Amino acid sequence: MDAKIEVWTHNPHWRREYTKESGRLRRVLGAVAEHVHHIGSTSIPTTQAKPIIDILLEVTSLPALDALTTQIEALGYEAKGEYGIPGRRYFRRDGARGKRLNNVHAFEVGSPGALRHLAFRDYLLAHADVAQEYGELKARLAAAHPHDMEAYMDGKDAFVKEHERRALAWSSHS
Repeated sequence: MDAKIEVWTHNPHWRREYTKESGRLRRVLGAVAEHVHHIGSTSIPTTQAKPIIDILLEVTSLPALDALTTQIEALGYEAKGEYGIPGRRYFRRDGARGKRLNNVHAFEVGSPGALRHLAFRDYLLAHADVAQEYGELKARLAAAHPHDMEAYMDGKDAFVKEHERRALAWSSHS
């Protein structure tokens, strides 16, 4: 059976966890990491989230990042390559008990993938009502599908796609 999907109310500690983890990544990546961002629902104070810190790396180049994979793995990350999204490098880190702690999404600076993640985050920060609606949707999905990550993700898909579209339009006018 898959681990139970948990959706929590916002925890201010998540910001400290992001700061600590982004510092560890910056030390390993040096100048390759041009920008490091806290993304995902744990970066949005007005929504509920799975207690996993999502980090976006904007890197100078993917080959330069790839050359540092061993050092990233030494921090406890598992390198997953593009993992279904062209132009991305994905890393994940679990705790000692196998519970996911961090997801790292790396894209080249200014790439569409990076811009999409940042636009969605900034849109939710600027639209508390949408962020709240998103959190409520995630809580309902976690309750309905507590051990089925695929059903949980499928249930969010239409909402995320619609609001990513709105976020990109909004960010191009901001």
